[in-house]
Amino acid sequence: MAVSGFEGFEKRLELHFFGDIDDDDGNNMLGLRLLDFESLEQVLLAVQCTVVSAVGNPFFDAYVLSESSLFVYPTKIIIKTCGTTQLLKSIPPLIHFANNLGLTLQTCSYTRGNFIFPKSQPFPHTSFQEEVIYIEHNIPNNLCYRKASVMPSKLPAHSWHVFTATLLPPLKSPHHPTFTVEVCMTELDRLIARKFFSRDSKTGDLAGRDMTELTGIDIINAGAFICDFAFDPCGYSMNGIDGDRYSTIHVTPEDGFSYASFECVGSVYDDPDDIVETLKKAVRVFMPATVSISTTRCSREVWTKVAHALQPLGLKCRSFVMDEFPAAGTISYQTFTAARRK
Repeated sequence: MAVSGFEGFEKRLELHFFGDIDDDDGNNMLGLRLLDFESLEQVLLAVQCTVVSAVGNPFFDAYVLSESSLFVYPTKIIIKTCGTTQLLKSIPPLIHFANNLGLTLQTCSYTRGNFIFPKSQPFPHTSFQEEVIYIEHNIPNNLCYRKASVMPSKLPAHSWHVFTATLLPPLKSPHHPTFTVEVCMTELDRLIARKFFSRDSKTGDLAGRDMTELTGIDIINAGAFICDFAFDPCGYSMNGIDGDRYSTIHVTPEDGFSYASFECVGSVYDDPDDIVETLKKAVRVFMPATVSISTTRCSREVWTKVAHALQPLGLKCRSFVMDEFPAAGTISYQTFTAARRK
């Protein structure tokens, strides 16, 4: 293990707002999508990252960042950043700009895994306790239903940090037909990891497209439109857009601290086998030695199937834990290692 390197494990923030986003005729439901690029740049300046590529459709806008991704829906923002970014510093400007659009914060969710290089993280990410204190200081007091927890596993280097807050009591929280799956993978297959190093000094969109096709990422969800980007000298990010759903992949391929993440959205109305097959395709691309999977708001049937889905890939479920959170509902966290490992 390297003493220090690029931190692959992302920090993830999801903010939901409410307010009147219709015009007098009930049209033009853009909401947060009305934020101009200059405002988004101010948010990202606080985080210490930039936009490198962007795409949108009638439902949302997706931005590939210099450190991961940003998704903007009419009443929801998801921002996910890696490295030594200061993600939580996006909260004050995002709330400010949303308020200017007549929107009010309703829920706040923050999740992350264990940092590989925790001592390299800047304030307020020096510890989970510090992160929670910072969030609670910067969100409105009326988001009074709050919970912070570290979900453990049998692998000491893997645990799931969760903070949620909402202004609605649990019994009055709205039903969410969609759920989120977050996958963190470490110790990638070395031959596969080498495919995410730039060749002939090629970087950017075109090189990203080459990596997408070379590694089979394009077949994980063949129906998605992919916006991809390759970094110099190595690294890769992509956002997939499929109707109102997103998926995203980020890769840090350096030997000694290689890491890849995959995140996608499912629906309670989908066949549970569909999300399982998607996960298997994503993990097969990287063939990691260790995998952790967090599912938010999904059914028992889904996370039960996930527990057995990776066995054909030589990965054994080592631990499983679940907990209830305001706004987020049930969150499950599972860890897997290559079967040859104990």
